[in-house]
Order: sequence, then structure tokens, then C-alpha cells
Amino acid sequence: MLKLEEIAKGVFVLSYKKINEFLAGQVVAISTDLIGEPRLYSIASGVREDEVRILFNVVPEGKLTTQMSQLVEGDKIFVSKPFGKFTGTKEPAYWIAAGTGIAPFASMFYSGLASGKILIHGGRTLSTFYFRNVFEAYFEDNYIPCCSQQSGQGVFKGRLTEYLKSLNNLPAKHKYYLCGSAEMVVETRDILIQKGIPYKQIVAEIYF
Repeated sequence: MLKLEEIAKGVFVLSYKKINEFLAGQVVAISTDLIGEPRLYSIASGVREDEVRILFNVVPEGKLTTQMSQLVEGDKIFVSKPFGKFTGTKEPAYWIAAGTGIAPFASMFYSGLASGKILIHGGRTLSTFYFRNVFEAYFEDNYIPCCSQQSGQGVFKGRLTEYLKSLNNLPAKHKYYLCGSAEMVVETRDILIQKGIPYKQIVAEIYF
């Protein structure tokens, strides 16, 4: 393991040396020992970088995230080869994420796939917009943070689904990438379909 950084209360970025090549948006299975069941995490770093970054938040009932948050440099972790089909392209698209679901989009961003994209990120508090400074500097008005519990400058007050409901004339030929909880993905997909987006244009990744 290279390093562990706490970027918000209970939210960490774990970094380790890249061993296997990956596609932007793919996941790896991680465990801290060979006994416990590994969990899947999206890679949050670019494909040309020498290290792999994993964004995760500590879940009170989650044994693995608690163990991961206590790692120190030199500790050993077990990581699978990257896999998954939630991968980015250079085509115009909407990237829609909730919470740590921003991770695969960070990978796509750092892999040079951000041109022509609109990034919508939902969070409960202002501290949950991970990598916000980087995204704001690049996307400008095409980065829309949506906060359900707090208000802030440049932030839509409400859930990201409320923001989507307020939009008109969404381009039907764009791809719509969704990453978040099952509830968020299902609700967002329904909203997009109601607004005329073909089902085949919606690509989803659910985290648990």
C-alpha cells in the first residue's frame, strides 16, 4: 500500500502501485486478508497514472471499510485484476453520480474523457462533493453539485433527481452514465425515460 488520505470525515482515498492495466470506469475487488469476503470498488485514478486510487467511506456496519480506514503504509491488501463494463468513451454524455459514486467518473476525467461531458453530482452535505475543486475548474457551468441538506454558492439545493426533473429537452442521442445506490439509479433512470431518453442510452453502475 502506498498511502491512505482522509479527504472528508470518514471518507478516504487509498492509493497503491498499479500492477495491472485498466479501463476508465472499471472496478477491483479488495480485501485486507484472504479470509474475509472482498468488496468491489471503482478505480478513481487515470489509466496513465502509476498508482491506483480507491475512494471509499467508512460504513458503521461494514467490517472491511473500518479495517481499510486503519491501514498504514506498508500494510498488505489483496486486490483483484480490474474488470467491469461501466467504461467511458469520448462521446458526449451526462455523468450522474451520488456520493462516492463519483469515483468512476474521476477515473474517466483523469483519463482524458471529460470533453463534451456534463457532470451532475449529488450529496447530502457540502463536504460530500469529492474532487469538487478539480471538476469546477474544468467543467465550469457543466459541473452541477446537488446538495439535499445544505445550501452553498454554486450548488443546487435539493437532490440530483430534483435537478434532473427541472431540466427540459435533454439530448436523446447522448449517453447517460449513472453511478450510485440502487434507489438512486432506478429513480434517475425512470426520470430520464420519462423525459424521452431511450433505455439503451442509459448505462448504470450500482454500488452497495
